Amino acid sequence: MVRVARLVLPAVLVAATGVGGCGTEQTSDDPPTIGFVAQNNSRDFSKEMSEGFRAGAAIAGGVRAEVTGPDTHDGPKQIELLEDLATRAKGGIGFSAVAPELVAEPMAAVTGRGIPLIAVAGGQVAPGSGVKLMIENDGHELGSMLADATADRLPPDSKGKIVIGSNSPGMPALDQRVLGMRARLTERLPGVQVIGPLDTGRDQTANLATWHRLADANPDALALLGAGDVDAINLAAVHAAKNAKWLAAAFSVDPIALRGVKDGHLFATVSAEHFLKGAVAGWMLAQHAKSGRKLPEGWFAAPGLLVQPSNVDEIIHRQSGEATRLAAARPLLDALTANSLKHLRPLDQAR
Repeated sequence: MVRVARLVLPAVLVAATGVGGCGTEQTSDDPPTIGFVAQNNSRDFSKEMSEGFRAGAAIAGGVRAEVTGPDTHDGPKQIELLEDLATRAKGGIGFSAVAPELVAEPMAAVTGRGIPLIAVAGGQVAPGSGVKLMIENDGHELGSMLADATADRLPPDSKGKIVIGSNSPGMPALDQRVLGMRARLTERLPGVQVIGPLDTGRDQTANLATWHRLADANPDALALLGAGDVDAINLAAVHAAKNAKWLAAAFSVDPIALRGVKDGHLFATVSAEHFLKGAVAGWMLAQHAKSGRKLPEGWFAAPGLLVQPSNVDEIIHRQSGEATRLAAARPLLDALTANSLKHLRPLDQAR
C-alpha cells in the first residue's frame, strides 16, 4: 500500500517550491512547515485530499509540507498524529476529522499554542475547537444535485420507491447529502416513497453484501442511491451483477465508480472535489506561513461536480494521474483563492 505521507508531486514542482518530507529537524534558515492530517491513508477520497494539500502548498511555494494520517478511520489515532505533527508544523495544519466532536479538545490545545488549524471536509467544526475556518462542500446542495439528476430521468408523476443508503451514517457531511437528496426528491417526485437512509457500512465487503440485500428486497425500486464513496463502487457492481433496471448513483470519483458511469451501471456520480479542497487548504496555509497573509474566517463553501455520461471521459482522464488532477485543479484554485470572501459563509451555517 502506498502511504499518503509518501505521495509525490511532479518533480518540477517539488524542486521549484521546496515542499519537503516529514519528521526532519528544521533550522532558522529553513522554510516554515505546514501539515495535513488525513482521515485515512487507504480510501480514494482521503488520498485525493492529501495529494491536493501537497499540490496547493507547492503552487504557493516557500514552505515544507508534511502529510500524515491513520491507515483506516481511527479518531484516536488522528489525535495522536495531530499532536505529533504540531511539534513541527508551526506554520499551520489542515485537519480532516473522522469525528469532529472527538477531536475538539485536542484541536483547541493546538490552536491555543498559536498554530492555525483549518478544518478540511468533515462536515462541521465542533464547538470549542478553536478552529475559525472550514473548507467543505455544501453537503445539502450536493445531495440536491444528485436528486435532480435522478428526477430528470423519471417522469414527474412516478410512483414507487427510491432507496437511499449511507456508508457512514452519523458523519455530518454524508448526513447532509442524505437530507438534500430526500428534500429534493420529495419536492420533485411527490408520488415516490423515499426510504432511508439505511446503514450500508464502511467496510467494502460488508457494504457490497448490504447493497445486494437491498437490491433483492427492492427489485421494483426506481432507484438505489448511495451517500458515500464505497456505496458508489458497490452499487455499480450490484447493478452489473443483476443487470438491473433501477437507477443507481452515489458520490465518488474512484476509478471503479467512474467506470460504472462509463459502462452505464451508474447513471451519475457526484464528486466532492476532494483534491481541490486539499489544494485550497495547502495554498492558504502556505501563504499564511511564509508571508503572514491573514487566513479568512468562516465556512469556505467548496464546489462539487456532477459526473455523468456526457463528461465522464473527461473526468476519467483528469483522474488518471496526479499531474492531470493538478492541471485541472489549478485554474479552479486560482479562481477560488482570488477572492476568498466571495465563497465564505458563516461557520455556524455549515451543512
